[in-house]
Amino acid sequence: MSARGIVRRVHLWLGLSVGALFVLTGLTGSLLVFYPAIDGALHPGLARVAADARPASWQAVYDALRRAEPGRDGAWRIEVTPDGGPIPVRYYAARETRARAFAPLMLWLEPVRLTVVRRGFWGGYATTWLYDLHYRLLLEKPGALVMGIAGIVMLAMLVSGLWAWWPRPGGWRRSLAWKREAARSRRLYDWHKWAGIGSALVLVVVAATGVLLDLPDQVHPLVARASPLFATPRLRSVPNGPPLPLDTLVDRAERALPGGALAWIETPADAHGVVRVNLALPGEPSRRFPRSNVWLDPYTGRVLAVRDARRDGGGDMLLDWLHPLHDGEAFGLAGRWLAFVSGLVPAVLFVTGLWRWRVRAKARARAR
Repeated sequence: MSARGIVRRVHLWLGLSVGALFVLTGLTGSLLVFYPAIDGALHPGLARVAADARPASWQAVYDALRRAEPGRDGAWRIEVTPDGGPIPVRYYAARETRARAFAPLMLWLEPVRLTVVRRGFWGGYATTWLYDLHYRLLLEKPGALVMGIAGIVMLAMLVSGLWAWWPRPGGWRRSLAWKREAARSRRLYDWHKWAGIGSALVLVVVAATGVLLDLPDQVHPLVARASPLFATPRLRSVPNGPPLPLDTLVDRAERALPGGALAWIETPADAHGVVRVNLALPGEPSRRFPRSNVWLDPYTGRVLAVRDARRDGGGDMLLDWLHPLHDGEAFGLAGRWLAFVSGLVPAVLFVTGLWRWRVRAKARARAR
């Protein structure tokens, strides 16, 4: 058998073995591209909050959280949405889900009255369950390893498909032809071929970034060998009277990194903790999860450490781009729609490939 024939056989069996998983990750990934909007649509209580409403102060938001959940003394992570509306908040140290790798308590506050309009645990409602299915097959950390390995196999499937199709010199016109009046097997091949050609670059990028996101324990040490990675500073404060209002600390953080858009505020985990303010600086690929941070002493307001993601080394820059490339956020709304459509393509590839294989198998059986 020729090399091309071997590659075709490999592509076939990879498609039959992991094709269904490729479809699952693609379809769930398409939905997750717009999961905050979908999540909001599924919960009418959020829709009743004015879309542009904003809180009077961030300290008032924190005080409301402490009143609503008086037994939770750990750090709260408050998301600052660009357009206002319900305020999403995370509490990572929830005792109810302590046994799980990642299952924070999720709250949404009405920004004017500062009342809790929604409450739940990550993984306990539809969009986060879908996220865990896409990312870890609902299997916690072992599931991420499985998905990372499966992603490598999917990359091999994509590359083998391109290799099997790649025209010989002088054969481009014939290889790109679409035969409308051909037999069913050929028409299925054309659908499969053009779906693969048209989406190959995007699918390779999405699959490759997915592998790197699923295998941080394996990827980060390798990246660090080539370029040292930023290490989150271990900081502690010394209680010295009452803490300053969060708004004062946010203002000092914004002065430390001018031009940044406020994205997250993380309150201290205990009396010796610090406040972390997350800012999206111009040029960062992700607005929702930027990498620039300012750490402050909650009692004195002193800036303890600063990370300007624009000054990150090559390794950190690579890691910073993974998620925004994976879900298309790096290229705005157009990039998100491109990621959404690309997630539908594996279903087209799987159905046309499987259908054609069945048609050809039946034809061979009849011939025998």
